[in-house]
Amino acid sequence: MAELEKSVANLGVGCFAKIKIFLLALTCAYLAKGLSGAYMNSMLTQIERQFSLPTSTVGVISGSFEMGNLLLIIFVSYFGRKIHRPIMIGVGCAIMGLGCFLISLPHFLMGRYEYETTISPASNLSSNSFLCMENRTQTLKPTQDPAECVKEIKSLTWICVMVGNFIRGIGETPIMPLGISYIEDFAKSESSPLYIGILETGKIIGPLTGFLLGSFCARIYVDTGSVNTDDLTITPTDTRWVGAWWIGFLICAGMNILTSIPFFFFPKTLPKEGLEENEDGTKTDNEDKYKEEFKEEKHGITKDFLLFMKRLSCNPIYMLFMLISVLQVSALTEGVTFLPKYLEQQYGKSTADVVFLTGLYNLPPICIGYLVGGFIMKKFKITVKKAAYIAFCLSLADYLLLFCYFLMTCDNFPVAGLTTSYEGVQQPLDVENEGLTDCNTRCSCLTKTWDPVCGDNGLAYMSACLAGCEKSVGTGINMVFHNCSCIRSSGNSSAVLGLCDKGRECANRLQYYLITTLINSFIYSLSALPGYMVLLRCIKSEEKSIGIGLHTFCIRLFAGIPSPIFSGAMIDRTCLHWETLKCGGPGVCRMYDINSFRRVYLGLHAALRGSSYLPAFFILILLRKLQLPGDVASSETEPAKMKLTEKESKCLDVHRIPELDNGGEVKTKL
Repeated sequence: MAELEKSVANLGVGCFAKIKIFLLALTCAYLAKGLSGAYMNSMLTQIERQFSLPTSTVGVISGSFEMGNLLLIIFVSYFGRKIHRPIMIGVGCAIMGLGCFLISLPHFLMGRYEYETTISPASNLSSNSFLCMENRTQTLKPTQDPAECVKEIKSLTWICVMVGNFIRGIGETPIMPLGISYIEDFAKSESSPLYIGILETGKIIGPLTGFLLGSFCARIYVDTGSVNTDDLTITPTDTRWVGAWWIGFLICAGMNILTSIPFFFFPKTLPKEGLEENEDGTKTDNEDKYKEEFKEEKHGITKDFLLFMKRLSCNPIYMLFMLISVLQVSALTEGVTFLPKYLEQQYGKSTADVVFLTGLYNLPPICIGYLVGGFIMKKFKITVKKAAYIAFCLSLADYLLLFCYFLMTCDNFPVAGLTTSYEGVQQPLDVENEGLTDCNTRCSCLTKTWDPVCGDNGLAYMSACLAGCEKSVGTGINMVFHNCSCIRSSGNSSAVLGLCDKGRECANRLQYYLITTLINSFIYSLSALPGYMVLLRCIKSEEKSIGIGLHTFCIRLFAGIPSPIFSGAMIDRTCLHWETLKCGGPGVCRMYDINSFRRVYLGLHAALRGSSYLPAFFILILLRKLQLPGDVASSETEPAKMKLTEKESKCLDVHRIPELDNGGEVKTKL
């Protein structure tokens, strides 16, 4: 009986002692972290509206993930290799689940969401205090109760969202560097590109699921179940709408905790893939040699750390690749963070529609591209040089296609007193306009409240009062306003709630934008894997974990944190109309000058990506000077040895191998 239990236990351990099982578990972890990351990005506009935050503060919340990652990335990447990597990955997944739960917590701590409106449920049903009325005894004003003002100023529950995202960043730290180094150590070298391609596929399926979840939650009102949605005067297309963002974070928390469980059962080391046991039960000399080398890496932890850091800093290809990554990720972070906001403002779509379309048109082609790229790398045994050229050419083609986005544009929403005059003539947007004119000066209207209506003349107004409307029919979102003195049309001078639709032509341009995005995403994914293999092959195996960690650290520090904050502050400068809080201060931006927004959003993206091709060009030059013996493919078990002349930088001396060739050249591992 004891022997049976022992054999069952060995069978269980043996099941987790295979690199492909680890690959499956790591792919699930990538999927879970991609799910929560994409969902966070898709819900940033909802969080922005819920807490009445400027875009720059939203950038800080987005960057808090990178801040948490920075705390441990170097430590985990280096010391994680010396201890139990699978357990560290499992702990990280569980911490990510905790962070997602903390992000959802403010919904349960704060009161109901109150959006900016002149129409309350009471006035909606029994009075017309929000309409144009002469000789009004009391002008409509924002709430000025000092107690409410203090309460509003002290409402800093959004900090809990930032802390949760910060903790989520801490949890994500060990997953990528330790997972990839674990696979690189125990998988065949010719199989690692395919395995990494599978991982990248999991990293894409996760965000795809996250965007679909975000689209679903954005259609549900944030306080569903606790308010009567029939009384709402806003729809999901309104910039005041807030979806049930908290539901998705609870789902993400559960997913991350579940994916953490398998990692606690994996061994610290695995047998090298492809090295089988002999018939007599003894392992091959190669496997013994590999384990011997692995044991040697445990010694001299702090001593090796400084040596590895010096080697990496003196590796020109590695440092240039680092610069490329910082510039490219800065552009990517800026693009992903504010893409939903851009598409909402540019094409007049709801957050739910934008998030769904983004996931549908971006992620499947990226997933296919990663798989195709990994298959090509393995099938044709692409060398480091060829991989660099492929990555450069494909990325450049993707970049040039980016400029087509400048042509797929729509005009600003026509809003009287803001983007156009009350006669429908477009006016300069830098002119301060309070929205009052001859047709509504008698109405005693609030001039800064955002409660837009669309007139039957195709022109929108900031409120029914500013449109000069004197009567209303219906309740909730079905309200119709009549006898609007500012609406000059051949109809009955009526208006409905919400901004006017941008029209069929704008919808067609959105389709062109999405098709171009699909092509761009596929080309980008094809170029990403060859480029990443250049990074993996330009550093030694014992430096791989710390090299990936340092690479990730610099991306977080110089790209992930400053990019959303800086671009968010620039986007704020394009705002045309700010929300008015109860105390009279500005809140969230309700409407942007879309032309300025487009120039900032696309222009900054193009500038950052364009500047990355200069260091990429230098990498190609360096690779041409380096001689690969026999044009060694990336499928070799050991990294290819490259010949460098004595004239190379002196700092390379720290990692040269004292093995001289006949020509007096020194060989160095790439």
